[in-house]
Amino acid sequence: MGRIYGHSYHNAPDHPIDWVVLLALLLLGLIGLFVLLTTNTGLFWQQFFFLVLGGIIIWVLSKLDGIILWWFAPYGYVLSILLLIASYFGEPIRGASRWIFIFGIQLQPSEIVKPLVILAFARILTVYSARRWRFLPLNSLVFVVPFLLVFRQPDLGTSLVYAASWIAMMVAGGFPLILFALGGVLGIIGFPLFWKALAGYQKARIFTFLNPASDPQGAGYNALQAMIAVGSGQWFGRGLGQGTQSHLRFLPEYHTDFIFATLVEELGFVGGAILLLLYGILLWQLIRPYVRGDIGSPFVFFYTIGLFGILLTQVVINAGMNMGIIPVTGITLPFVSYGGSSILSLCVAFGFLLALRRQANDNGSIAIG
Repeated sequence: MGRIYGHSYHNAPDHPIDWVVLLALLLLGLIGLFVLLTTNTGLFWQQFFFLVLGGIIIWVLSKLDGIILWWFAPYGYVLSILLLIASYFGEPIRGASRWIFIFGIQLQPSEIVKPLVILAFARILTVYSARRWRFLPLNSLVFVVPFLLVFRQPDLGTSLVYAASWIAMMVAGGFPLILFALGGVLGIIGFPLFWKALAGYQKARIFTFLNPASDPQGAGYNALQAMIAVGSGQWFGRGLGQGTQSHLRFLPEYHTDFIFATLVEELGFVGGAILLLLYGILLWQLIRPYVRGDIGSPFVFFYTIGLFGILLTQVVINAGMNMGIIPVTGITLPFVSYGGSSILSLCVAFGFLLALRRQANDNGSIAIG
């Protein structure tokens, strides 16, 4: 017997694997593959490789003992910071320093480190409760460092994902929601400083969100083409492989940021609704035990809420910007958008989740076998 983060731990039987989560992930991956198959077969095979590799990663990581992830969390955080700093030394692409090359493979650290960062947030919140004011500076510092490193790349979209995840975890940990609302008010007051920190293209995206037609051939082009693609799909779409916006390449980033528009153009409102329903099932399956009041291990609880925050934010922002109700920003659609960094990061995140849930017992402990 021993103790970890205020709870006893001991040998305990594994909990069954959540097959609903795995099935939802499989279906989302297959949907992404079908869309890529109809638009770019070269990208299809690359995505297929990353999904297979991701499946192996999930299987391997799900076998880990929970205590290993608890021990690894601070080291993973340090590794995350180093990788984010390394991105500043990489070759800028379209004015942004977001990528590094390892053995000739292009990786995006801000994507790769997401599971490591929320794992660290989960451990910090478990040890240093969000309910206690004296721990607020520490909790805030742990968040602000990776947030600013991502924001200054610049990568507003991914930094917002980090922020949403951290806020969700803080609120779940007992930090008063009213104080975040107060912070929002202060943010509005300090908006001029935030505006000054934005890159020129980010300001242009906000302007064109308010009036896309103001620059249809420039900053407003992406948003207009995405809305045309979504609207042309109508109820049942043009059919697989029949989308003109994506196939004629009017739609930019048709395989990544705007893959939702590509899908809706080909499969229509019904196809888009089915995709969002799958995300809804996945998100519900993540938080279902906690809605029933079965909190169990705080460490597992916080990690799950962090992952929930990442998924929900990415889905809302990606689908919203494709429909013209949210300003355009570089956010992938989880497991559907093309991209090795995104796929592998999410697979690591769910591998961690399955490992933690498999060995979390009912009295808030991580079982050590």
